[in-house]
Amino acid sequence: MRETQSPAVEDYLKAIYHLSATGGRATTNKIAEWLAVTPASVTGMLRKLAEADPPSVTYQKHRGVTLTPHGEAIALEIIRRHRLLELFLQETLGYSWDEVHGEAERLEHIISPDLAQRIARRLGDPERDPHGEPIPGRDLRLPPASEIRLSEVRPGQEAIVERVDAGDENLLRRLKMIGLVPRTRVAVLDPHSEDDRICLQVEGRDGSVLLDQGSCSRIFVKIK
Repeated sequence: MRETQSPAVEDYLKAIYHLSATGGRATTNKIAEWLAVTPASVTGMLRKLAEADPPSVTYQKHRGVTLTPHGEAIALEIIRRHRLLELFLQETLGYSWDEVHGEAERLEHIISPDLAQRIARRLGDPERDPHGEPIPGRDLRLPPASEIRLSEVRPGQEAIVERVDAGDENLLRRLKMIGLVPRTRVAVLDPHSEDDRICLQVEGRDGSVLLDQGSCSRIFVKIK
């Protein structure tokens, strides 16, 4: 059984995991922005995590931070709980996909490993959450990411939506309204227009839609 960690520690480890998983470095400033705290608070926490027994991170000032295997296991367990909770809230309690992220953020810190496993069994050991994000298995492993951002798809190419960043509720509501959800086919029709939007054809929808670059960068697809 995983040792008990404070919600703050779990949030830090999860933030470091997400920042590192996107191909960038988890720097003090990026962690501070992600968690909406001061850089000084981040520095203090990173030192604490690096000096713990066992350490959760490897930290060098001005060089960013990486998770140790111990820290990564904690982060992946919290991510597993979060994504299971999102799916449970949607499928069992009727929450919409733009509501589940915030609720799961609060609940992920308090449910027990046994409850998380019962939820997984109730849902049939699912592989994806409502936003298409992969759910770590009981072994806390994730498949390697192979998607690209919709903003990187060239005009004339078709793709299948794999997952959507869950952090923006307004964006999720808009994507749901236009049908741009996981497992939907989408085609890029035109390059960026004058107002920096991209013209898209969404499967099952009459006519094209325009979506700004920032929103397209939060949608991950596989080219068909």
